[in-house]
Amino acid sequence: MTDAQTAKPIPVTVLTGYLGAGKTTLLNRILTENHGKKYAVIVNEFGEIGIDNDLIVESDEEIYEMNNGCVCCTVRGDLIRVVEGLMRRPGRFDGIIVETTGLADPVPVAQTFFMDDDVRTKSQLDAVVALVDAKHLPLRLKDSREAEDQIAFADVVVINKTDLVTKEEADVIEEIVRAINPSARVYRAERSGVPLDKVLNQGAFDLKRVLDNDPHFLDHDDPDHVCGPDCDHHHHDHGHDHDHHHHDHDHHHGHVSAIHDVTVRSVSLRGGELIADKFFPWIQNLTQTQGPNILRLKGIIAFKGDPDRYVVQGVHMIIEGDHQRPWKEDEKHESRLVFIGRELDPVQLEAAFKACEASA
Repeated sequence: MTDAQTAKPIPVTVLTGYLGAGKTTLLNRILTENHGKKYAVIVNEFGEIGIDNDLIVESDEEIYEMNNGCVCCTVRGDLIRVVEGLMRRPGRFDGIIVETTGLADPVPVAQTFFMDDDVRTKSQLDAVVALVDAKHLPLRLKDSREAEDQIAFADVVVINKTDLVTKEEADVIEEIVRAINPSARVYRAERSGVPLDKVLNQGAFDLKRVLDNDPHFLDHDDPDHVCGPDCDHHHHDHGHDHDHHHHDHDHHHGHVSAIHDVTVRSVSLRGGELIADKFFPWIQNLTQTQGPNILRLKGIIAFKGDPDRYVVQGVHMIIEGDHQRPWKEDEKHESRLVFIGRELDPVQLEAAFKACEASA
């Protein structure tokens, strides 16, 4: 086996966020800071990043090499072609970052890495990171569904520009973010100053890795879930039930009008062992018929008669699953499934999920 064949797939980070949220600042840091790693940054238009020419070592028309070992290139057309071009370059990258300017919707980019077999052999979708402008988010949610989709779809949300708002305003923004997406890791930053190790190489799309690092990953919407010392979810005990419309908890803050504009909700299902022959047809049918409304789906399933935990995740209509590891002796065999999307019917989902249970 050659090194190339045995090398681990390169992690790909999809970076989203509205114009002015601070993506350019973050990308500039990656391309110029002395962090000792080699990243490839793929942007829509190189000029938009406005990198100082003194920092560019050499360039062919599409790829600019930086003096910290990183490269920057532009997508003019096919993302897969650009990624394959990067893969052929000598010298391994520690990661690839794809910025989605103008493509406000991160889903097609994520699907490219989720679906394309050639790309998947050498690269692996790592995480979707959304930058949010603390000052302008409430306005964005009023006038655009994309702003909400970006948060709902993200694995990591960076609330940026916190120096421009009060602590109370930042708390409200965080509450809105968590109402839209209870399972994302949330960080606050000024001038995109979030540590790179909090946004790159997170393994968030690799559910097996997430679950190994955080066995309570899908419990985050439980009021009883207590975070450990390493937990990223500061004050995660908001206790309201995410299965209800999010503006039910408006009485906490008289001024959280932005939560009224939230149309995405999450539905968490929990049960015992399921029957595989019932679960698979249901989830396939559900993703085919409701796919456009389902932004993300994640779950750990206990199948009757199966000694291994099964993890499943989906993006719109694409769904995949795999055995993770054997159930431990002291582990309760239970199934958990979380949907994030629009126009989801919690009662219907719950009933269909319960109908798959072995005891049903």
